[in-house]
Amino acid sequence: MKLRTYLVEDNPTIRENLIATLEELADVEPVGMADTESAGTDWLQRNPDAWDLAIVDLFLRQGSGLGVLTACRTRQPHQKIVVLSNYATPDIRSRCAQLGVDAVFDKSNEIDALMEYCMNIEPPGSSALKAS
Repeated sequence: MKLRTYLVEDNPTIRENLIATLEELADVEPVGMADTESAGTDWLQRNPDAWDLAIVDLFLRQGSGLGVLTACRTRQPHQKIVVLSNYATPDIRSRCAQLGVDAVFDKSNEIDALMEYCMNIEPPGSSALKAS
């Protein structure tokens, strides 16, 4: 099973490159993307069973990734939310932890760590497949 991933990122080049890299390295299936807080929040809330991983940038074309994170505080236990930002400061990391984010990665120097993180997430149902 592939990891159903939703991306909230306003830079089209970063979106395209990130999706291509994730599909190649981490067995990810993109299920959608948004470039604003309202579009990301709306999709994630209307489709609570359609995603396993959300990757969220903090600075968006409209609104903030923090609003998306707040809207996803009540999610299913298997669903992971990570932040990918150029502003992964200690204060931002602390705020993200308060909002229940599973991990924070800096765009400038932690892309490899994000890829490794994604490769280690087991999609729901995959452990049942391994057991049979």
